[in-house]
Amino acid sequence: MIICADGLTGIKEAIAAAYPKAEYQRCIVHQVRNTLKYVSYKDMKDFAGDLKKIYLAADESKGKEQLDKVTEKWNSKYLNSMKSWHNNWDVLSPIFKFSSDVMKILYTTNAIESLNSTYKKLNRQRTVFPSDKALLKSLYLSTLQATKKWTQPIRNWGKAYGEFSIMYEGRMPL
Repeated sequence: MIICADGLTGIKEAIAAAYPKAEYQRCIVHQVRNTLKYVSYKDMKDFAGDLKKIYLAADESKGKEQLDKVTEKWNSKYLNSMKSWHNNWDVLSPIFKFSSDVMKILYTTNAIESLNSTYKKLNRQRTVFPSDKALLKSLYLSTLQATKKWTQPIRNWGKAYGEFSIMYEGRMPL
């Protein structure tokens, strides 16, 4: 199993403790956003295009090669802009084990972001709950409401599922 999540401190360790066989993949979209927030607006489009060459590379070695090129190109203008990519390469690189169709599914956590947004909205509307049970009921109902919006099927899911079931044999339900 591969779990894609943002760069929350301690998430990798928590996943390893709860699911020892799981692989952790950092959300590429979060990584790109965090990198671009330190880049001038006039350079943002070029910089983002260069970052795209990293995570869309054919394999890990080509991705690492692109990472080095991007670092070399931009480091003089944005010192340490790529430091996070180098420091987190171990959690950014599992994506290269998959085909390009599966990579597109994995490099973002939009469904999770949507659910978290629903929970934050619930929390803003009501900050105090009379009991733990009331909170759990509210979270449950919010989850049901959020899942009603998830009507689009995942593109190429059949291919992705087949790839997952081969890579993680015995862990995928048939």
